Amino acid sequence: MSETTQLQPPLEAPAFAASTPSVLHQLNLCNRQLERLLHNLRNEHNAEGDIREIAREVIGAVALNPDVALACIFLSQINGIYAVRHCIETAVVTVVIARSMQMAPEQVLTVTAAALTMNVGMLRHHETFQNKNTPLSREEMAIVRRHPEESVDMLRYIGVDDDDWISCVLMHHENDEGSGYPAGIASPEVTLNAKLLSFADRYCAQVSARNYRKSILPSLALRNLVDDQQAPVDPHLAACFARELGDFPPGCLVRLAGGEIGVVSRRQGCSSGLQVHYLRDPAGALLSPAQPRCIADGVVISEGLSEDQASTRFSMKQIWGAQASL
Repeated sequence: MSETTQLQPPLEAPAFAASTPSVLHQLNLCNRQLERLLHNLRNEHNAEGDIREIAREVIGAVALNPDVALACIFLSQINGIYAVRHCIETAVVTVVIARSMQMAPEQVLTVTAAALTMNVGMLRHHETFQNKNTPLSREEMAIVRRHPEESVDMLRYIGVDDDDWISCVLMHHENDEGSGYPAGIASPEVTLNAKLLSFADRYCAQVSARNYRKSILPSLALRNLVDDQQAPVDPHLAACFARELGDFPPGCLVRLAGGEIGVVSRRQGCSSGLQVHYLRDPAGALLSPAQPRCIADGVVISEGLSEDQASTRFSMKQIWGAQASL
């Protein structure tokens, strides 16, 4: 699969130093800035403004090339501790869906800022929970169920008084029929932004690898959420996710009907249709350079593959060029 141990640029490097802006570089920079900010949030003198600026940078990276931004998630190229990386990945997916829903720019900024801060109330516990190989205890589950309220308390402490931002964080684990937490409220009280954040949060949690389990294929993750009878999702949001991400989003490794192995480089929802870069021929031989083909040219995907199943390594820059460089 892709290189997962690429070196990071210096933190003080300019966001767009190269002549062609890099989405990968920008998202990694945002991740590092967010990690530093969240770990010292109570002592930051301009925390709200800094969070909004990181949110603008994430939105800008997605606008530059949504396919590369999504591929960074599925190819595990956003580096750092899971607790922060997950927030950046959730923000990316949130921006893609919010833009497809034609949300106003100020709404997109609000829900992106909420994605970046949704778990700040349990950040100190996250790595402990991440490294556990046993079920959470009753006390640990209580911490999980309190974290939306604790996150809101932290946001208010640093001066955030944006009601939409606050409500989105507070309700991102509530469900339409009232089975969620912390308050067990139901629609229509659960806001659309909170529903969007909840869907993106749960989706990214499934498609990203953890210390204790491998990632789930995007097609299965989407199906798990849409078919979840215990936490039904908004059908309009489910349709947006299916249209914008589908079973084979950019960065998804696939086997073609002819036996070739490739990586999806462009979404089905794009004007020119889904594109796959072939990495191995039917006999398993590496193809260099990778060969791009479109659905319009007769490409048929037979199945998604895990990293182990694909058994191939490549850099994102080989597929997407300078916009995926470090």
